[in-house]
Amino acid sequence: MEMTDLWSSVLTLGVGFIGFVLRGYVLEMQRLQILLNRTREEYVTKSDNSASMNRLFGRLDLLDAKMDRILERK
Repeated sequence: MEMTDLWSSVLTLGVGFIGFVLRGYVLEMQRLQILLNRTREEYVTKSDNSASMNRLFGRLDLLDAKMDRILERK
């Protein structure tokens, strides 16, 4: 086996290995990008959150008033 054949084999294996590793990184980055996009879709906006919290506190105030009326009767 000549030196050029050995050198070509080493370079081919090296480039192949680097390509394999880079492909893994690219696939992982794509997976993380998809997960990040899904996470962004699941978060609510500040105004939506405020509206929901106001509605929840309104219902809690009504329940509190109802409990007060029940306790006053007894």
